[in-house]
Amino acid sequence: MGSGMETESTADKSALRDAATILLVRGQGADARVLMGQRGASAAFMPDKFVFPGGALDLGDGAIPLARPLPPACHARLSQGHASPNALAAAAIRELWEETGLALGVPGHWPDAPPDWQGFAARGLVPNASALRYIFRAITPPGRPRRFDARFFLADAAAVHGDLDDFSQACDELRHLQWVALRDARRLNLPFITEVVLAEAQAHLAGEEMAPSVPFFDNSTEVSVFRRIA
Repeated sequence: MGSGMETESTADKSALRDAATILLVRGQGADARVLMGQRGASAAFMPDKFVFPGGALDLGDGAIPLARPLPPACHARLSQGHASPNALAAAAIRELWEETGLALGVPGHWPDAPPDWQGFAARGLVPNASALRYIFRAITPPGRPRRFDARFFLADAAAVHGDLDDFSQACDELRHLQWVALRDARRLNLPFITEVVLAEAQAHLAGEEMAPSVPFFDNSTEVSVFRRIA
């Protein structure tokens, strides 16, 4: 998680926060694998669960330059919320970088990169949002110790700049970082919503006709509502 998560007060931790998550997929067809890691046993949110890299937006994410923008359709759908689409994209790329050490970027000069991005910029890279595909949105139900309004992005690992097996720059947020075969991922200890998003990602990757909308599990109140974002 970025510095915004680390500095919030105890009262703020139960507030609903915008978040972004990446399903980074390597390979195609039967050989496709997705990057996952395991949360610590003492984590307040989803302890011991295997998850995708992701986390809450930081205050500065909206000011991060994107060398290449989000696809127009993704940008339009992400606009149906109070968080900036560009901030969500930047948060997803930042969380991937912090939690795995993998950089979704393109070569470019970034002399004034903020602290969370300085290692990224030192590689001569600027964030690249063009590889992101918005495929799912879910709000954590009330009563949980952490609540997020999470947007899930699908991205091809081919867009990562560098060695896909080098996790040496990762923070300690996730343990056991690994490329998991999509066909085997559901055997892991997963949160329910992760299983649902995996199924949605598999439908996209199988070449099925993409729906003209994004699934949305809205748990913003005590009543759970499923709808779609056109």
